[in-house]
Amino acid sequence: MRGTVPGLASPHPLGETLPSLYGGDSLAQRLCQGLDEVLAPVVVTLDCLPAYLDPATTPGDLLDWLAGWVAVTLPTTMPDRPRRRLVAAAASLSAWRGTVRGLEAVVELATGQVPEIRESGGTTWSPDPHAPLPGSPDALLIISLRADPRLMESRLVPLISGFVPAHLPWRLEFRP
Repeated sequence: MRGTVPGLASPHPLGETLPSLYGGDSLAQRLCQGLDEVLAPVVVTLDCLPAYLDPATTPGDLLDWLAGWVAVTLPTTMPDRPRRRLVAAAASLSAWRGTVRGLEAVVELATGQVPEIRESGGTTWSPDPHAPLPGSPDALLIISLRADPRLMESRLVPLISGFVPAHLPWRLEFRP
């Protein structure tokens, strides 16, 4: 929770910005000191804004807020380092959302492993209009991973569901 920081000095005291007429006025200076204490956290936050917007340096409680900006659902059970990597890569991954390449990248960032992905679809080209169609008529995506299902399922399901096309049924399999 953000709030006031007792005793935090303002980097830009308001009393110094007053006209010289009020420089020696103790009431005006005390009022400015009171405002300095209230405004100091705001000024410090604004001075440090680039650090708050960088996934590598933002405080942990703001990481979910940054993830919302780039449309990534971060599971709370996931460790901090993969969460930060996912938010940092989310903008470039958005171009690959809904593709096998994008799914592989997301799962690899979250787990450190490249998954095996099997899909029912396919594309081909043929000069013969009666050539057989590739793939299977039943749509399905299977993401297979070597991991403990008790640890990984709660982390991966919300993350993967944001990257799989909405019309495509999918399932997550764990291999020993």
